[in-house]
Amino acid sequence: MGQAKISQKNQIVIPKQAREEMKVHAGDDILVEAIHGITILMPKPKKIGRFLKGLSEGLYSKGYLPRERKSWRN
Repeated sequence: MGQAKISQKNQIVIPKQAREEMKVHAGDDILVEAIHGITILMPKPKKIGRFLKGLSEGLYSKGYLPRERKSWRN
């Protein structure tokens, strides 16, 4: 686990090991989410569509979505 200090300008330096793990470089955007006192840093996806693709895989049983879509037409 790395450690960082907040500067007088409210800036931090992300430790090298964390930057390498996230595959981010100077100038890259990162997403910051604070949830119940825990802050999460993650690299901003370059292509959001590619990032989201497959997230719902396995969520529905086989054939569920076509059946559901068909019911909308009735």
